Amino acid sequence: RGSACPDTSVRSLNRLSTTAMEACGCVITSQDERKVVERCGKFEDVLDAGFSCVLPCLCQFVKGAISTRIQMLEINADTKTKDNVFVGIKVAVQYQVNGDSQSIQDAMYKLTNPRAQIESYVLDVVRSSVPKIDLDNVFLEKEEIAASIKEMLGETMGRFGYSILATPVTDIEPNMEVKRAMNEINKAKRLRQAAVDEGEAIKIRSIKEAEAEAARTEIQAKADAEAKFMQGQGIARQRQAIVSGLRDSVNCFKADVAGVDSKQGMDLLLV
Repeated sequence: RGSACPDTSVRSLNRLSTTAMEACGCVITSQDERKVVERCGKFEDVLDAGFSCVLPCLCQFVKGAISTRIQMLEINADTKTKDNVFVGIKVAVQYQVNGDSQSIQDAMYKLTNPRAQIESYVLDVVRSSVPKIDLDNVFLEKEEIAASIKEMLGETMGRFGYSILATPVTDIEPNMEVKRAMNEINKAKRLRQAAVDEGEAIKIRSIKEAEAEAARTEIQAKADAEAKFMQGQGIARQRQAIVSGLRDSVNCFKADVAGVDSKQGMDLLLV
């Protein structure tokens, strides 16, 4: 508490000093604001940043200051979707007073509470657009909702000297029961997809194993056929050798024994 007192005293002294200077006709305007001067209660001028002079003796006084900084207003809107689900939608509105004299004048005299005005228009747009959309599509169409809010605010607040820079939808929050149900649905979808993927993997593995088995069977069949072919060639060569040996033996027997023909020689060899 003791440390806050000096700061409060300094701010009070600054306000008193500023008021005293303005009473003397000396006005200092900060870089981030514009000050409005009235004369006899009527708008006279807008003071830019820096040092300015007014004439209190001619009934010129500073009406007030308008900040030219970019300001942000966060608005929470509770509404219902097309499928009767209550959701909370958070919108962050970034706005700023235009720097020209007419806009400063409009902002000072035409609008008492710009934040309340902006909030009322945001609630109106959200509660008129979201009930036309299902819950799942609200998440997909939040850019369209933000664009609708910006268009409505830009047109309305422009008449009061304000520019709407951005209106992003920063959060969409269904109630806890709906969130729990959505999580269960997503969990079931993931489990179902996992089962489908596992079944597909088993199918692919079975196909590949069958293809490998077929390839092994084909290779084995080719090897067996080649072996039988080689065996047949060996038997044929063996028989050709036997026949050739018998022929040579018969020819030799005929040459050594006179009066014996080939058939007799063969019969004698086979006995």
